[in-house]
Amino acid sequence: MPAARKKKESKIYIAEDDLRRLTRLLDNLEASQGQNIDSGIELLRHELGRAKVMSEDKIPGDVITMDSRFRIRDIDSGNEFVYTLAWPEEADVQENKISILAPVGTGLLGYRVGDTVEWPVPAGVRRFKVEEVLYQPEAGNKE
Repeated sequence: MPAARKKKESKIYIAEDDLRRLTRLLDNLEASQGQNIDSGIELLRHELGRAKVMSEDKIPGDVITMDSRFRIRDIDSGNEFVYTLAWPEEADVQENKISILAPVGTGLLGYRVGDTVEWPVPAGVRRFKVEEVLYQPEAGNKE
């Protein structure tokens, strides 16, 4: 089931700690939902399964990881947005913190600067280009 597509079919990158925490989150959500598993949970689990898992000190600084702040461009509209990829309990639309469980959050996890991502959202398919990672916790880079 191809969830996200980009021009080059290289793997996405996930930090070991993020993988552990995301797996626990998904396990807890699945346990609470029983047999009515949300499709977003399935998509995130699929993305984690195809990811190249790396130790935090090996993750390239231009990869969107959990708690990263990044700039993307909507390819269709040309509009640019700055977001932080947040854990569900920290997500806040007013602060541009998008949840990893939101379709766009799931879609951007693990991609690098220069990557183009196509991702299904409720209104159709959105196409984004990752323009810049402004902050990534693993790299410790600051804005």
